[in-house]
Amino acid sequence: MDRRTFLKVVGTAGVSSLVAKPVFVHARKRIRWRLVTSWPKSLDVLFGAPQKIAELVHQMTDGLFDIRVYAAGEIVPGLKVLDAVQEGSVPIGHTALYYYTGKHQAFAFACGVPFGLTYRAQNVWLDKSKGGRLLEKLLADFNVVGFPAGNTGAQMGGWFKKPIRSVDDLKGLRFRIPGLGGKVMARLGVSVQLLAGGDIYPALERGAIDGTEWIGPYDDEKLGFYKVAKYYHYPGWWEPSATLHLIVNRKAYESLPKEYQEILKTAAKVANQQMMEEYDAKNPPALKRLLQKGVKLVKFSDEIMTRAQKEAFSLYEELAAKDALYRDIFEDWKNFRGEIAKWFGTAELAINQFLYGR
Repeated sequence: MDRRTFLKVVGTAGVSSLVAKPVFVHARKRIRWRLVTSWPKSLDVLFGAPQKIAELVHQMTDGLFDIRVYAAGEIVPGLKVLDAVQEGSVPIGHTALYYYTGKHQAFAFACGVPFGLTYRAQNVWLDKSKGGRLLEKLLADFNVVGFPAGNTGAQMGGWFKKPIRSVDDLKGLRFRIPGLGGKVMARLGVSVQLLAGGDIYPALERGAIDGTEWIGPYDDEKLGFYKVAKYYHYPGWWEPSATLHLIVNRKAYESLPKEYQEILKTAAKVANQQMMEEYDAKNPPALKRLLQKGVKLVKFSDEIMTRAQKEAFSLYEELAAKDALYRDIFEDWKNFRGEIAKWFGTAELAINQFLYGR
């Protein structure tokens, strides 16, 4: 890929400002990195994001900066990517930061939280807000730097073996869900399980869990959930969007030539947009196929949505009272959410209701 082609690619991703200054390699430093992920290779959109990053980096450095991408479990377990990058056993990874709320609850805001931000709003908040800078500080405390590098967009509400009509129907169910969404579900009486993507279907098939959420029709079809659970619920209130991150060991990142740092950041920006495009292209036909296979769509009731939202914000306030950094991130996120809702709730909502709600 030559310079003109690259500028065209990154320009379509809305990142032309990053390449206003030269990003092409002058220091001929050869580097070989291993990139670990939280994704199985079978999930080609998720696994494809770090592959795209590696491809762009390779092309823009004439092959001098070579990144080899590994699936979950090949080097480290899918839920241990942050640990491995933090320790420096590998220099770079691609993961969902809400897998690590056990380390700090505020990591959830870097990915997605119940009744949170849509894809576009999340991108803006992470890039333009005080909260985004505070999340960078949190990552620095764990010896890593991070860049948004993928987003799923709005998600579905998961697979169940029977329809969920009320809050009472949730009580006692063993359900796979990570992050703060899992904590809200627990407050609704759910027995919450945390499993990496490749481990979900076997657990669902053998009855170790009663239901699961993942992302949306395309990936869910690939994982085969419809074979053992026919009731597909919506909306995924716990993830109006979910940002995935490229995380880099801080020492390894700072050792890179400045040109390589710029290329890595720009490649992450490209992957961030391209993942959303992939899902928007592939989810509609996948949903059609699932319905043809006998899957039943079930909309969560107003009772469930209202109760879940109440529990979510009660949880946020409780966590904010216990941790100053969490409080500062949450308050900034809450203020941004309120402001952008005024805009999205005007022109955006009106046209979307007319186009899609009839």
